[in-house]
Amino acid sequence: MRRLKTGFVLGERYVLEGRIASGGMADVWEALDETLQRQVAVKVMRPDTEHEEIFRLRFRDEALHAAALLHTNIATVFDYGEHDGLAYLVMERVEGRTLSEVVREDGPVEPDRVGSIIGQAALALGVAHDQRVVHRDVKPGNILLRSDGLVKLTDFGIARAIGAAGHTRIGELLGTPHYLSPEQALGESASGASDLYALGVVAHELITGKRPFDGGTPIATALMHVHEAPPPLPDFVPEPLAMVVTDLLAKNPADRPPNARAVAVRLGLADHEIAGLALGLARTVYGDGDEPDEEVKPLSRALLDPAPTMATDVADLLAED
Repeated sequence: MRRLKTGFVLGERYVLEGRIASGGMADVWEALDETLQRQVAVKVMRPDTEHEEIFRLRFRDEALHAAALLHTNIATVFDYGEHDGLAYLVMERVEGRTLSEVVREDGPVEPDRVGSIIGQAALALGVAHDQRVVHRDVKPGNILLRSDGLVKLTDFGIARAIGAAGHTRIGELLGTPHYLSPEQALGESASGASDLYALGVVAHELITGKRPFDGGTPIATALMHVHEAPPPLPDFVPEPLAMVVTDLLAKNPADRPPNARAVAVRLGLADHEIAGLALGLARTVYGDGDEPDEEVKPLSRALLDPAPTMATDVADLLAED
């Protein structure tokens, strides 16, 4: 039952038609919803005997987080279920490419398009942050671009709602090293400001066609985020866009834009697009409110035992400087 293949009917409703992508804990399939007769994307948990319960809880959390975030720039979640012990998430089928595919196939993106893409992604993050949800894994592979230019943020699999307990395994560092904020690399909790930093890394990569921080190993890459400035942007990049990217990539979270709405405003998005965003009302999401409880810190010291993690390794290396 767990060997999914084309033609398999999941939950007595979704006919799998082909695998779209594979990730760390799940595969994404294109499927036909037989009940509503529409194409959907189905994210199915990959069997993992050791960590299956944690993965299942993360799937449930992703469904709860994403289903509450209704916005043009966020991939809509339709359904959640379990089939023979496998959790699955049903989402809208976005006809487009991930930004990682765009860069790989087309190379650097024109600055005007970058401004539109990052502005739309900021709108999506603003909606999440206003709902007190931190994405924690903003990267090109989680941002879809349709042929008409519409952006869709997806994959809230390791998102954290402020004030809710998470499902971090001891010794685990969540997020992708190439897009990890300096504070996360040092073992501190992720905030809305961390999402904005990752968005800045994505913007820099779109403009140049290369990741700004790549040390060859996760720890070396994390150290670059902490210590090194990103490579300079090309001279042809308009100053307003260059300044936004520079501010997003500030090492100190307090030096980044105050919230996602501010990023969208600076990138020139229309007033009617920005109107639905609150002004950073969830202060703890941006790290300038009350300190979150220990249990909600994804990388808090309370969650770490002596087992090594990339964050603790980075901290140890810094202590040796």
